[in-house]
Amino acid sequence: MPKYQVSVFTGNLAYASTFNNVFIKLVGNDRESDRIRLMGAGWFLVGLKSTFIISCPASLGDLIMVEVNKEELPLFPQDAWFVDKVEVTSPEEKLYKFPIYHWINDGEVHRFREGTAVKVLEEHNPLAIYARQKELQHRKEEYCWEVYADGMPHCMKADDACALPPEVQFSFTKDIEFKWTALQGLLEMQLSHLNDCEEPWTDFDSLYRVFCCHKTDASDFVQKNWKDDAYFGYQFLNGVNPILIRCCTSLPSNFPVTDDMVSLEGGATLTDEMEKGNIFLCDYKILDGVKTNVINGEVQYLAAPLVLLHKTPDDSLKPVAIQLKQTPSEDNPIFVPADPKYDWLLAKTFVRSAEFNYHELNVHLLRTHLLAEVFTVALLRNVPRVHPLYKLLVPHTRFTLQINVMARQRLISKDGVFTLNTASGGEGMRTILKRSLSTLTYSSLCMPEDITERGVESVPNYYYRDDGLRLWDIIHRFVKGVIHHYYKTDQEVQDDSELQEYIKDIFEHGFLSKTETGIPQSFSTVDEVVKFVTVVIFTSSAQHSAVNTGQLDIGGWMPNFPPSLQLAPPTIKGRANEHTLLQTLPDVNTTVHGLAVLWLLSTQSTDFVALGKYPQELFTEDVCCKLTKDFEKELKDLDEAIDRRNKNLKLPYTYMEPKTMENSVSL
Repeated sequence: MPKYQVSVFTGNLAYASTFNNVFIKLVGNDRESDRIRLMGAGWFLVGLKSTFIISCPASLGDLIMVEVNKEELPLFPQDAWFVDKVEVTSPEEKLYKFPIYHWINDGEVHRFREGTAVKVLEEHNPLAIYARQKELQHRKEEYCWEVYADGMPHCMKADDACALPPEVQFSFTKDIEFKWTALQGLLEMQLSHLNDCEEPWTDFDSLYRVFCCHKTDASDFVQKNWKDDAYFGYQFLNGVNPILIRCCTSLPSNFPVTDDMVSLEGGATLTDEMEKGNIFLCDYKILDGVKTNVINGEVQYLAAPLVLLHKTPDDSLKPVAIQLKQTPSEDNPIFVPADPKYDWLLAKTFVRSAEFNYHELNVHLLRTHLLAEVFTVALLRNVPRVHPLYKLLVPHTRFTLQINVMARQRLISKDGVFTLNTASGGEGMRTILKRSLSTLTYSSLCMPEDITERGVESVPNYYYRDDGLRLWDIIHRFVKGVIHHYYKTDQEVQDDSELQEYIKDIFEHGFLSKTETGIPQSFSTVDEVVKFVTVVIFTSSAQHSAVNTGQLDIGGWMPNFPPSLQLAPPTIKGRANEHTLLQTLPDVNTTVHGLAVLWLLSTQSTDFVALGKYPQELFTEDVCCKLTKDFEKELKDLDEAIDRRNKNLKLPYTYMEPKTMENSVSL
């Protein structure tokens, strides 16, 4: 009788074991085995490989599927079991791999395909077709869209994180760790005694003592240089919002800066420098007229500034003019570096507070977290595990749904930390997110196109751009290799109904069917798929790292990144002083709550998985395995190049290092 050697790998996760009876059936092209019980309790413990021999009356032919289920024992009720994979060696010594990576917590029969990726039109076995259809039917029931707020991307329907399907929840370790850091953030930073202090800061020495509780090398540099114009300009290139700045060849009509107002280094005029491409603009118009929060009983203030910057002869980027409101008027002065010291510093502080709110809602929440959730739900609803797109993208969905559900509960809910402690919390947040989505374009998500469109190809010392473009190219080559392996012609793309449903869901639920965004409504060519998948991976890993990792570095010294301001933007020059600045900054309790959130979001978890690392063996074909190894090698080379560059920098830029970059939006 033909004998099949079956190895079952239980996951190395907390509580992954099962003490139930486990049954398996092997399904081949020619016939099926009986449903066989694989011994009894105690064989399927955390991290254990369990091997069994199954005898069949005749050869099953090429194996295409295994069916797995479990039954409770009298002393062991139905439990949850996490299975990594099943490997089967046939009588002909052929090895079949069945990637699973799935929680089994019921008595139902679960079907898992052999590891070779199969597109929908390549399915011919009736049982395989049935299994594929049942899987998608089940997934559409598990992963449902929900409207969180009008004008925002739709999200995963889940009352809380525990309501999510088990395979998309945090591991036990990370769940406890997240709760611990969320609850203990203030204690860890030794700030809990300031939790309820609603008083303003009276001096910078007191603020510095709080800062010393959590400073890093980078935040120490920020604290020492936050008043410096060159560092102020540097942050538009390499801070946590490096995508707002654009080349300015003509001034906006609502920003009436003249040659006489500004004095540029090198003696050139503003007009001449604009013609040379040395003038840059940051415009926060999306914040104009936003209803602001009430904190500690006081109405807060949020400017919508315009900032003009000059690339100096020594290749620094320095601000030369700031207007704090969008509409020019006598009570909306244009501030310049020649103004009194505290007038200029206060104007820059209003810009930095606008930056905090713009960054957190548009650049961070919308453009990484919410988009990654859309990409994740669309994938899980429309693409089965055996599909090459699923195998390629599912590692980049790890924990995204759970972190977003928790963020909606703990950060941006009615009583969330962000809502209660920022100028834009509450109604203003929804306004900003709605406006941000209405201006979001596909090209702005494609880094090479975004750099060109903003006219910043040749700005010196733009490390986000330099590292990001190299990383984009590496990801693009990897994706192109995988996609072209499975799709030889454009017609194959057009005929793949699962692929088409995936992009349709994203267009409708992520971008609300807005054609002006440029997001594809369908895929017509192989190259269109390659480009979009590159966007998905880049957004979920590189872009999120660029805008998330440095938050405590940039905002640890609160005056550089204030979540809210308590006095209105100045309308007259010559009245500001240090006391004015301190009274403008947020109160003590608002400050420490904001710092605790930045600390939490910047703390790497112990089960971190870096970009290019694939602990789950989803691809089994040699071609894709080699492409994955090549991808990892190129990422390592980029890490080494960044390390060499950073050794010569006063402030190393590390936010685009693959080795410190999570594979998915998971924090």
